[in-house]
Amino acid sequence: MNQHAKVDIRHSTCPHDCPSACALDVEVIDGRSIGRVRGSKQQTYTAGVVCAKVARYAERIHHAERLMHPLRRTGPKGSGQFARISWDEALDEIAARFDAAEREFGAESVWPYYYAGTMGLVMRDGLNRLSHVKKYSRFYGTICSTIARIGFAAGTGKIAGVDPREMGVSDLVVIWGTNPVNTQVNVMTHAARARKERGAKIAAVDVYNNETMKQADIKILLRPGTDGAFACAVMHVLFREGLADRDYLARYTDCPDELEAHLKTRTPEWASAISGVPVEEIEAFARLVGTTKRSFFRLGYGFTRSRNGAAQMHAALCIPAVTGAWQYEGGGAFFNNAGIWRFDESIIEGHDAIDPSTRVLDQSKIGRILTGDAEALRGGGPVKAMLIQNTNPMTVAPEQALVRQGFAREDLFVAVHEQFMTETAQMADIVLPATMFMEHDDLYYGGGHQHISVGPKLVDPPGECRSNHEVLQGLGRRLNAVHPGFDMTPRQLIDATLKKSGHGDIETLEADIWRDLQPDFRTSHYLDGFAHADKKFHFKVDWGKVPVGAGGLMGAWDKMPSLPDHWTIIEEADAQHPFRLATSPSRSFLNTSFNETPSSQAREGAPTVMIHPDDAAALSIADGEAVTLGNMRGETTLTAKLFDGVRRGVLIAESIHPNKSHIGGRGINMLTGAEAVAPLGGAAFHDNKVWIRKASAAA
Repeated sequence: MNQHAKVDIRHSTCPHDCPSACALDVEVIDGRSIGRVRGSKQQTYTAGVVCAKVARYAERIHHAERLMHPLRRTGPKGSGQFARISWDEALDEIAARFDAAEREFGAESVWPYYYAGTMGLVMRDGLNRLSHVKKYSRFYGTICSTIARIGFAAGTGKIAGVDPREMGVSDLVVIWGTNPVNTQVNVMTHAARARKERGAKIAAVDVYNNETMKQADIKILLRPGTDGAFACAVMHVLFREGLADRDYLARYTDCPDELEAHLKTRTPEWASAISGVPVEEIEAFARLVGTTKRSFFRLGYGFTRSRNGAAQMHAALCIPAVTGAWQYEGGGAFFNNAGIWRFDESIIEGHDAIDPSTRVLDQSKIGRILTGDAEALRGGGPVKAMLIQNTNPMTVAPEQALVRQGFAREDLFVAVHEQFMTETAQMADIVLPATMFMEHDDLYYGGGHQHISVGPKLVDPPGECRSNHEVLQGLGRRLNAVHPGFDMTPRQLIDATLKKSGHGDIETLEADIWRDLQPDFRTSHYLDGFAHADKKFHFKVDWGKVPVGAGGLMGAWDKMPSLPDHWTIIEEADAQHPFRLATSPSRSFLNTSFNETPSSQAREGAPTVMIHPDDAAALSIADGEAVTLGNMRGETTLTAKLFDGVRRGVLIAESIHPNKSHIGGRGINMLTGAEAVAPLGGAAFHDNKVWIRKASAAA
């Protein structure tokens, strides 16, 4: 008689680099394997919905091509030639190479490098503990959120906003600079609820007619890097037509009269010439916002990944302050809830071991750093050894020509701890097999909502996979890196972190499953004042005095406009580069996660670039034809996709496909720059001037 498999439903949290941090109900089959993954209905933000790629997580966790054993390179760098070795051999070699680099070039010649392949605090941030204890070069993470966070905090004084579930009781949900159908599906859950139950309108502001815009009632299609101009014109109309809430402005904002005077010349005609949005659409949007008290501005990361990104975030955020929407349930703004977690990561990261004199290297400038750029190296010596966890810089980092050159150095030792043989792992000297989130314990928060949770280990890892923490423990012993954090289990680190943060202990949080930390209504809506010292929302910003990140002030921070404006620092098209390119997220990949799973590969297909049909006709480019994009940084070849959902002169390339998927093996980040975005750094992935032409036969 056949015996049925035992299926248990266990709770977890999605660890991937997405603001949704979805609450999950996971099928665990016979205690050994994973079945279906669903969004949990018990957590009110996830509300039973999860993206398709995570729903199919069994396809990823049980993938036949997962790394299972430690490997040592046996052929040239990038050849993919490796031989299996033991864990002791691998860790011994890494430790020996790190010690050798330190003896010859100093401790700062070692640079541990990581990012958000997992958002779990223990497995993501523990690498900092090794850096701090050993006085290795420290790490400044700039690829994702730095620009957006500063722009939001400049207005409110804190990175926190209205309860995102209030989208469901709004009368107008403005989704600005983000494509949640692709990147954070739960935003659409709550916006759609408002439309169904209240007749609310959904407005989308973006640079192409993406999947979110296709579901919107109001579509604002603008050129990349011009959101600030559009926002200023909207506020111009609000003041001009008596739609500004002057009582609210007088009580809650710093300089409404100065703002109004400043906006006199920021007319819809002025903004239309810059952004491409017709005057009548600017005015209609402004009137809708001005007459809809419950207007919820859901602001995203996308429109901040520009050289004027912080100023753009601040300009958009100013609109609900002008209308006074913050006063109403379902009104105000939200971007991220980083300000409410209050996590003390001192044990996880080893804060007590930080030496402030140790240099801090910018994640986004890895290409420049590995090729010896003196400024990027902060005046110090070369990087000679690296341990990389949770990221794939050979594909995702800007200035890929330099990144490739740097990783090809024979004098650079690289160890990569990974789940699959990524393009970065292929360049490594030692490759270590890593666990996935269901195979270890960790602590999570929801950037796009208000919950914290413990993600427990559900199944044993395959082969010889080890967690990030286990690798750090093994290296710590060999490197004589002494710190209590190395002697603790992940559960002990979680427990200690929760207690130091005032969140109780691990057992209590596990009993809660997902704990809601959303502040009360008055606090969330800043009805007792904003988080600046003067309790005001700041229209006027001193960008040199915003909270300073680990790398200090960067870029042309002293040239930033103090009041909302269109800052003309973007990489404008010119005669040699007549197009503006944005590299937007796809639906089935998440950065380079999921690009190894067959279902995601089938959905995304080969790399394409969207081009307006009229632009294509002018260049005699046909749909489906191979084209090369280029600029002063490099070139990439992919397939043209004729698409009338962009402004003329704009190109959109969705997703970060592996370099090898592009014709000629050069990926989209050959074209992106690593110049530091003011005021605190960051990468301007959606701010590129390029040329486009038919690909040559040699491409």
